Amino acid sequence: MDITRRDALKALAGTAALAALPRVKAQESTPMANPPASPEPGGSFSHSACRWCYQKIPLDDLAQAAKRIGLSSIELLDPPDWPVVQKHGLTCAMANGVTRIPEGLNRLEHHAIMVPGMIDRIQACATAGLPNVICFSGNRGGMDDEQGLANCAVALRQIVGEAEKRRVTVCMELLNSKVNHKDYMCDHTAWGVELVKRVGSDRFKLLYDIYHMQIMEGDVVRTIQDNKEYIAHFHTGGVPGRHEIDATQELNYAMIARAIKETGYRGYVAQEFIPLRDPFTSLAEAVAICTV
Repeated sequence: MDITRRDALKALAGTAALAALPRVKAQESTPMANPPASPEPGGSFSHSACRWCYQKIPLDDLAQAAKRIGLSSIELLDPPDWPVVQKHGLTCAMANGVTRIPEGLNRLEHHAIMVPGMIDRIQACATAGLPNVICFSGNRGGMDDEQGLANCAVALRQIVGEAEKRRVTVCMELLNSKVNHKDYMCDHTAWGVELVKRVGSDRFKLLYDIYHMQIMEGDVVRTIQDNKEYIAHFHTGGVPGRHEIDATQELNYAMIARAIKETGYRGYVAQEFIPLRDPFTSLAEAVAICTV
């Protein structure tokens, strides 16, 4: 995804035998299909994991483990990797787009390449049955936030027509600019919500990264509750350090997961932490914490 994430992969522990994996009850989901447009009574969200956190593990092995743990998806994948998870009955709940974290839609000079690139990726996602594709604002680089909003809206209004037609949701990720992604523009929920309002399409929403927004603004549960209609996807991660989401960090993910479910959200919550222990054991424990 970016240099910071690649460097972080050095912290990964070795893999464990698949036979030793703990089992967690899977959430009901339909692999390779869009999440339901409206909540099912008594239902809950589905579970995913971000590929980059397990880069040293072959994707085929990771998919087998994810299936056994109870995940429905492995995400942040490029098109060549989608069939690998599909053959194990998984989806890619958030596909990679063509923008980059530091270089995104807030620069008009990027639009000639990124707009048609995102449209092509939306079409590919629709063909594969994938529900969401990620995009980024890009860094400020001296640009004020109002100009960035205007420029991103120009690009996204050209993209969302295809997204609406294909029933694929484009999601801009909220990232912190304090620790991990210096100068990133879409670094506060309010900025992202304003962009969603300006674009004015149900097929453009936010990827609310709990780890990043805890660092930037805190008040996670209230923010999710107040902005639920603008959020289409969630990422996790322990604060501080972006490691396991257990008692070693400051957020109560079991409570956050309950709050997300209570909003009526029925999409995906993706684990995006760098394991310090056996990665499959940590992933299974995270899924158990977030199973509500």
